[in-house]
Amino acid sequence: MAMASSRRRHHYRCPMPAISAASAFPAAVLLLIGLAVLSYLAPPLLDHPSFSDSRRIFHRGSPDPALPDSGDLQGNGAGKELFRLPHGGGTSRNDLWGSRLSKYYYGCSNASSKFPAAKAITHPDRYLMIVTSGGLNQQRTGITDAVVAARILNATLVVPKLDERSFWKDSSNFAEIFDVHMFISSLSKDVTIIKELPRKGGRIVRSPYRLRVPRKCTQRCYINRVLPVLLKKHVVQLTKFDYRLANKLDTDLQKLRCRVNYHALRFTDPIQQMGEKLIHRMKVKSKHFIALHLRFEPDMLAFSGCYYGGGEKEKRELGAIRKRWKTLHISNPDKERRHGKCPLTPEEVGLMLRALGFGSNVHIYVASGDIYGGEDTLAPLRSLFPNFHSKETLASKEELAPFSSFSSRMAALDFIVCDGSDAFVTNNNGNMARILAGRRRYFGHKRTIRPNAKRLYSLFLNRTNMSWEAFASNVRAHQRGFMGEPKEVRPGRGEFHENPSTCICENAGVKTGGGSASQLQNISGRNEKDNLVKNTGEATHPTDTDEEVDWSDLDYGEDAPLGKALTNDTELDDDRRDDLELEEILSD
Repeated sequence: MAMASSRRRHHYRCPMPAISAASAFPAAVLLLIGLAVLSYLAPPLLDHPSFSDSRRIFHRGSPDPALPDSGDLQGNGAGKELFRLPHGGGTSRNDLWGSRLSKYYYGCSNASSKFPAAKAITHPDRYLMIVTSGGLNQQRTGITDAVVAARILNATLVVPKLDERSFWKDSSNFAEIFDVHMFISSLSKDVTIIKELPRKGGRIVRSPYRLRVPRKCTQRCYINRVLPVLLKKHVVQLTKFDYRLANKLDTDLQKLRCRVNYHALRFTDPIQQMGEKLIHRMKVKSKHFIALHLRFEPDMLAFSGCYYGGGEKEKRELGAIRKRWKTLHISNPDKERRHGKCPLTPEEVGLMLRALGFGSNVHIYVASGDIYGGEDTLAPLRSLFPNFHSKETLASKEELAPFSSFSSRMAALDFIVCDGSDAFVTNNNGNMARILAGRRRYFGHKRTIRPNAKRLYSLFLNRTNMSWEAFASNVRAHQRGFMGEPKEVRPGRGEFHENPSTCICENAGVKTGGGSASQLQNISGRNEKDNLVKNTGEATHPTDTDEEVDWSDLDYGEDAPLGKALTNDTELDDDRRDDLELEEILSD
């Protein structure tokens, strides 16, 4: 038995041949060299798709979040480079900074011969007062619509009272932000406007009767609801006056809206001059510049209910802010992202602009509040576009001192620079974005870019699995209809302040040499679609403008049923205090 056991043990032995130390040393060196080469060729750990979160914006622990000049490399899992940003990345396309079709259109807002002068229709014993609501641009919509409401009622308008008690807490009055003389004089043929109610013996003749009209109130709504009260009380004050006028009105009333918004509402000289200084300083740095309304503040992200990869800290911080609005339902972050309801991250905005053809040498003016995540969040955008500016970097503290304590005046400076930019990029669909989009259409269809977030979502999610060329081609295709081109939004669709189609006319005197402007636009669109299908195998999608839901559309529709006569200070709509505060915060 002992011998059998010994044989079994020897059966499993694997005797190793003897190797000398001299022959083992070269083999070890070759092994180490091979490992070093493999380590050098492997992609960085954080760039590997197995370890990167496509929603990650903070890049903590990554020293170079995005390096356009050295190339942004991302692997496909097999060691092959796919996603690499080109050096510089600029394009020579002559339509990058403006539409080649813009010369065929112009703003037209003159009144027709059927629109009688204010003196002929204004009743001497009717006075309309309004109190605006929200931030600067939300108040601007209210001021514009107040002029039209006064015209509908054949009433004298008292210079609007600005909102001093909202979230923005700005004590500025109308004359401290807008040129009140310009406002009154330029509209004198349309509506009689006075600075304050008439006085007799130092006292106001009549006290105002306060009431509120529903959102999107039509001409018939004003005649049936407000006029009877005005005839009886003579002085009516409409409160919370924002989006209280229907989107669709008679042509002459729509053109009056344009005369107010684009001609009569001018900022005071100190604000206008400071804004123009900022534009000049940007132009000194570069012939063209982009103005970016980033809108990536904590309140916007909390309201959106989106998640950006910041872990439990982000969920806790934004969740705490979200609780202030009791009416907000529990969100599904992935669903919101898929549906295009989430603002792009600063990095995604930068990648979109690079894909559209803007090079890394382009100068960007950023109009924004406090960015969530601070410099860590901004770092990828700064890396993609190192020429990064704001009013705080362009002007000294002493120059900004007259404005810095007033949120509306600071917002006015951003408004002026964004309006004067060669390309305006917005990252949300709030009031500033809408007002500026409409204004830039009216004054020559200046390049205005709004991310098609719904279509771009899948591109950002899967960008590590495609080449930069394929990514850029898809971005350009998905952005068709979101670039501020003429007629990219059908007339009458969307908010009038964003798409003032009634006030934009086609210049029949300009010869195209190849058909009408509309025909050229259709041909251009078909060619772009054909190229996309040929290059990527992916079909284009229709513009999503009409599918989008925005907070300003979530109240009364234009066909709201008419109700009975008002009592003093009655709210016709069922506004909720939480929602009103929400609108004020998100308005600009």
